[in-house]
Amino acid sequence: MIFDTHAHYDARQFDADRDEVLSALPARGVGLVVDPGCDEPSSRAAVALAGRYPFLYAAVGWHPEEWESWTGESMAILRELVRAEKVVAVGEIGLDYYWDADHKPLQKEMLERQINLALREDLPVIIHDREAHGDALEMISRYEELRGVFHCFSGSAEMAAELLRRGWYLGFDGPVTYKNNKKAAQVLAVTPLDRILVETDSPYMAPQPVRGKRNDSGNLPWVIETIAALKGVTPEEVERASWENGCRLFRIDPGTYEER
Repeated sequence: MIFDTHAHYDARQFDADRDEVLSALPARGVGLVVDPGCDEPSSRAAVALAGRYPFLYAAVGWHPEEWESWTGESMAILRELVRAEKVVAVGEIGLDYYWDADHKPLQKEMLERQINLALREDLPVIIHDREAHGDALEMISRYEELRGVFHCFSGSAEMAAELLRRGWYLGFDGPVTYKNNKKAAQVLAVTPLDRILVETDSPYMAPQPVRGKRNDSGNLPWVIETIAALKGVTPEEVERASWENGCRLFRIDPGTYEER
């Protein structure tokens, strides 16, 4: 079975057929999903979805692009939501200098406060890092005990090696299948199977065969097959390893979720 460790099924792109898409996933080979929030409404929606689907879990957090909605009440909201049933991480949090390089201090403050929340609650984090590799690595390196995943990893092989040395996981999405993504091969060369997570970032970043269309977890076999080819292993090995890695990071016992 496939574990999609990052999919935004709370997004408006699924409003018309959300239940149809989610209900069909187990028959398409998808056994587990983590839906990360990006602000208060999406975090609450992720928690609600986790309550409706036994195979779906939630993360709660404030994405760096959502800095305008970050207020003095935001941390209180997250402290409430993070203790909801089936919340397995703090995320999606991080730094994004691609879309907004004018509010770096605020982005860093948001990230630092949410990291501290994760540490207090003994939860992993889901890190968004776009065009902010140096600052993102510097900030997480302040916390030796912090663990999590760099979602849709886009850094260098050298950065990957440092994160792996620290015990982090790396997430690989649709872009790994793009023909011009030579960096992915370099990163995968230094990334062992026991540190790889597969993600969709649905509804975004669809793999090459369906690029430009709405993405969902059922498209992950293309990502898995590409990783397998680059690693010189079978797709079954990547699927099994990424499932085990996701369960280990997010502390999910796949044998119990059907009982919820």
